Amino acid sequence: MTLPLNPAQDAAVRHPGGPLLVLAGAGSGKTRVLTARVAHLIRERGVAPTRIFAVTFTNKAAGEMRTRVAALLGADPRGLWIGTFHALSARLLRREAPLLGFGPNFTIYDQDDSESFIKRLLEQRGLSPKANPPRALHAIISGAKNRMLLPEELGASAEGPLERVAADIYAVLGPALRQANAMDFDDLLLLPLTLFAEHPERLGYWQRRFDHVLVDEFQDTNAAQYRLVKQLAGGHRNLCVVGDDDQAIYGWRGADVRHMLSFQQDFPGATLIKLEQNYRSTQVILDAANGVIAENARRLGKTLFTAQQGGEPVTLLTAADERDEAEWLAGELARRVADGGVPYDGMAILYRTNAQSRPLEEAFRFRGIPYRLVGAVSFYERREVKDVLAYLRLVANPADDEAFARIVNVPRRGIGDASFAQLVRAAAQWRMPLLEAARAAERLPDLRPNVRQAFTALARTVDDLRAGYAQADPATVLERAIAAVGYAQYLADEGPEGIERLDNVQELIAGAAEWAETVEPDEDRDDGAGDAVKGSTLVERYLTQAALVTSADQGSGDPTGVTLMTVHMAKGLEWPVVTLAGLEDGLFPLARAAGEPGGLEEERRLCYVGLTRAREKLYLSWARTRYRNGRLELSEPSRFLEAVPAGVVEERATTPSWDRAARGVAGARSRRAAPPAAVDWDVEVSQDAPRYVTGERVRHRKFGSGVVRAVVGSGRELKVTVAFDDPEIGTKQLLVAYAALEREWESA
Repeated sequence: MTLPLNPAQDAAVRHPGGPLLVLAGAGSGKTRVLTARVAHLIRERGVAPTRIFAVTFTNKAAGEMRTRVAALLGADPRGLWIGTFHALSARLLRREAPLLGFGPNFTIYDQDDSESFIKRLLEQRGLSPKANPPRALHAIISGAKNRMLLPEELGASAEGPLERVAADIYAVLGPALRQANAMDFDDLLLLPLTLFAEHPERLGYWQRRFDHVLVDEFQDTNAAQYRLVKQLAGGHRNLCVVGDDDQAIYGWRGADVRHMLSFQQDFPGATLIKLEQNYRSTQVILDAANGVIAENARRLGKTLFTAQQGGEPVTLLTAADERDEAEWLAGELARRVADGGVPYDGMAILYRTNAQSRPLEEAFRFRGIPYRLVGAVSFYERREVKDVLAYLRLVANPADDEAFARIVNVPRRGIGDASFAQLVRAAAQWRMPLLEAARAAERLPDLRPNVRQAFTALARTVDDLRAGYAQADPATVLERAIAAVGYAQYLADEGPEGIERLDNVQELIAGAAEWAETVEPDEDRDDGAGDAVKGSTLVERYLTQAALVTSADQGSGDPTGVTLMTVHMAKGLEWPVVTLAGLEDGLFPLARAAGEPGGLEEERRLCYVGLTRAREKLYLSWARTRYRNGRLELSEPSRFLEAVPAGVVEERATTPSWDRAARGVAGARSRRAAPPAAVDWDVEVSQDAPRYVTGERVRHRKFGSGVVRAVVGSGRELKVTVAFDDPEIGTKQLLVAYAALEREWESA
């Protein structure tokens, strides 16, 4: 099987060797090029799959690429190292862990685990978690790790008490994690570099181990990631990086677009190939995107073009407020489906912040439109899923104190906070993990006998589960753990919500069983490189996979519905119909971006990413007023809208009686020079707002019919208390200006 390639794509696929920078515009077929190059190396150049190290930025992209390579080759590329930076680093570290003071069965801590761990370190030092929020400390430490700063360097540059505490915690965090045989996400990137610095012979091994290194989404690499691939390719220089500097949108988490801009200086003699033909969008959509991104100064430069000339105009919607915006968009998407065009799952609404999903969800539920929300609570972040996985983590790694702390009283065993605190102090004094201390709980005379028995019984349970786990599949161990501790009954006792949680547990088990059926066997025991090593158990490998699943890999809701997600989450995805909502200055771009170096350019790149997700139709929307930070704020159109060529736009408005000059994009520049006058709400209310009286019947679009029981306030503060007919809804107090109430006789 072969893929049709244009001349630029073909040149990238057949590049003979050495450093290669592929500047791949949105929709220009970069995944096709990467896939075809991997297949070309294996089939035409005779490179063994085990000698290729290919990095993607999501688990989903890695899976899709492996599937495509297999289709091109007609066989699965067994032994191919393909995955995210975190996944491939974890795979490398499983083999090298003892050299770094870890066991190969180390646990990977997610953000919740890391914050809980930091909280415990604070308490051990007599520091208040309230005065020093663990989440803030974790963010500071993570930022320092992404910049490869040492604790003492963070301390030297600390600008306040919180940063000084962060530096102190950072200094003890490494040894504490090593004692727990655990690594956090940042460690997965940094520890391979530590390994190579402390053990140059291992760097030499891994450099010889791979003949080719390929990196997708190169513009979003951080300092540690870039150093890792440079070191791996240091011998042969067969480093192929593919990316788009116009889509560099992760500066806030350490990514540095300068790696892409300076690649040709870092690798003298590097080949540059530009992919500028777009195969995704109409020319109208590309004209809009090109117009926006052209205003950025720091870019390598390219202009997308397509054979798909023309196309539907870009619709620019001006709405009165966020609810008005959501209702118009819901109605418009429903109309398109009714007209027999694109189905709901071919549509997406993208926004800058997660908080913007609420009015959209309400509007969709009201109209009965199916939708899928991506980026909310991850499946693996649910309480019940984290509970049962904590048991599995303890089975794999008895030193995992965070896992023990999570399940010590789940299900309830009569172990209170004070008793647990005694065990924590004893474990610290005895220099042993919490599980081991629980085995020795009889040595703690201050504990009540029943509590000592509860600790030792829990330790015996975990020890029993550990027996023979090395040969077991993860689904079997999960089932044994759930049965051993009575977790199913524990959830069932919670009532209907507990039954729903139990369904999630069953889904987890089913997913673990499916994973075990499809995973490559013993892929690290003998990888064809002549270096036989101890392979990880299925349980350990499954836990690695579960720990590295991101919210971008999942979604909640109806898979056949409209996708709702942030623009960041939409990276690499596409739909026939896309809406970019909330295009207001202060929201998109965010207000703080203007004061940060390069902040506005990154916001503009993010906008460009959103625009180029659309294949056939693009909607842009903004609201004249929006509730933000608990108060109503007047808005003006995003400055990015000014750069959209007027010839590709059709304007729509939900408030045509308002002044068009104040509504359209044409007036944006003058409004930024002179902010809009405040709307005379009192006049508007006195002319248009209905006057309700106690006792009359009204209808609400979401809550249904009810009776007005009280009326208070005036103008924009007019509120009514309504007793709704539905007893589950009950009585609610509503702000008239936003409730959209109708009198029963008006809606009849």
